[in-house]
Amino acid sequence: MPMRAHSVSGHEPPRTRPAHRRRRARLLAASSFLAATGLVVALAQPGQALVRTDGAQPGQALMRTDGALPQQRAQLEELAERLVAAGAPGVIVRVDDGRGRPVEVVEQAPWARADHRLRGGDEFRMGSNTKTVMATLVLQLVAEGRLALTDPVEKWLPGRVPHGDEITLRMLLNHTSGIGDYTEAPELLPSILGKDRRPWTSEQLLAVGVKRDRPFPPGARWAYSNTNYVAVGALLERVTGKSLADLVRERIARPLGLRHTYYATDSAWRGRHARGYEPDAAHMPPGVPPAYREYAGAAREGHVDVSDNSPSWGGAAGAMVSTARDWGRFYRALMSGELLPAAQLAQMRTTVPVFPDRPEGPGGGLGIQRFPSPCGTVWSHEGGIPGYLSTNFTDPTGRRTATVLVSTEAFAEHPDAFPEINEVSQELQVASMCAMLDKPVPSASPAG
Repeated sequence: MPMRAHSVSGHEPPRTRPAHRRRRARLLAASSFLAATGLVVALAQPGQALVRTDGAQPGQALMRTDGALPQQRAQLEELAERLVAAGAPGVIVRVDDGRGRPVEVVEQAPWARADHRLRGGDEFRMGSNTKTVMATLVLQLVAEGRLALTDPVEKWLPGRVPHGDEITLRMLLNHTSGIGDYTEAPELLPSILGKDRRPWTSEQLLAVGVKRDRPFPPGARWAYSNTNYVAVGALLERVTGKSLADLVRERIARPLGLRHTYYATDSAWRGRHARGYEPDAAHMPPGVPPAYREYAGAAREGHVDVSDNSPSWGGAAGAMVSTARDWGRFYRALMSGELLPAAQLAQMRTTVPVFPDRPEGPGGGLGIQRFPSPCGTVWSHEGGIPGYLSTNFTDPTGRRTATVLVSTEAFAEHPDAFPEINEVSQELQVASMCAMLDKPVPSASPAG
C-alpha cells in the first residue's frame, strides 16, 4: 500500500522492514531510472496479442488531442501494450498536459476482458494516495484554527501513542514520527490477502501499529509508515466527531463534483470499476515468500480476482476509491489553492529529504512528495493495495496531471520476483510524467 522506499542512484534508504516486505519506492527510482539503467524508452513490439477496449488495433491512437505530441502518445500506447504483454491484466493511463483534451490509453489482457471491459473512467482502489486527501483534511482544519501542525499527538489521542508528547501532527503527516508500520504486523496479513473480511477502525489499526518497534526517535529522519496516517484518521474523527467517509464526502468529493471518489469502509463499489487481480499460488513467481502467495478471490486464468476483497484494513492510510479523471480534478483543485489557503498549501509542500545525503533529491511533504523526474520536478504519490497499483503526478500549478493504473500489485511488493513487469511499469511512469510536462523522454547517454 505505501509509497515504496526505492534506491536512487545507488543510495539505499534505511531498511526498517524485513527484506521480503520492504516496500520500495518505485517513484523515487524514476528520478535516476534512465541514467542508472542506460535505458532508452523504446517502442518495442508487444509480445502477445492485446485487446484494445475501444476496438482499435494495438498501436493505434485512442484519441486525438491538441496537447501531447504524437510521438509521446505512441510511446504511452506501446508501453501500456508491453506492460500487458509482461503480465499486467490491465492498464489505464491518463495524461493532461494542460493544453487540450487529455490523452487516455487503456490496454487489457484478452483473458481479463471476459470479466470486465476496462475503460478509462472506471473506479479503482487508490491505496496510499488516500494520504494526500487525509493531509488536505488536516490542513483545512489547521486553516480553520481547529488544529495546529505543532500539536503533540498526545493532545488529541491521549494514551494512544507511545511518546505521543514528543510526536507532532506535522511528524505524522511527513513520516518523521518514528512510529513502526502496522501493515507489517502478522495479524494484518489475513486482511491484506482478503481472507479476513473484518471491518477495521482507525483506533484498532493504530493499536496494532504502535506495538511495532520504533526505528528511530521522533523527528530524527524520514521513513514511510502507514501507522502515521491511521493515527491521522483517528485524530480527524476525534476532532470533528465525524467519520472519515463523511469528511471526504463533505469537504472534498461533493465540493469538487467528484462523483466516483469516496472513502470505502467495506468491499462495496458505487460505480463501474476496474477488476483487480493477483497471480494465484500456482502461478506466483518463486521469489515471492510463501506467506504472500495465496490471495482470496475467484479463480481467473492463473489469477485471483481480488476486486471484492475489503480495503477496510487500509483505513486512513489507503481505503479510498477514485478514478483517473476524478484524481486529476482533485490535484488541480489542491495545487491551485481551491482546497487550501496559500499558507497551508505552502506547508503541504514543505519537504524533508527522503535520503539525508541527497537534500536536492526526493522530498517528503505532507501527504505528497516532491519528485525530480527526468523531465522536471513533479508532485506525486503512489498507492498500492492488492489488485491495484496507481501512481499520480501533478505539476506545481495543478494544470498538468497524470495517472498510471496497473490492475495488479504483487509485482511492486516483490519487484525482484517480477523483473519484466516492474521494469516496464517504471518506463511507463517516466513516459507519463514527461508527456504531462510536454517533454520527450530523455535518452540515456551512450555507455563509456
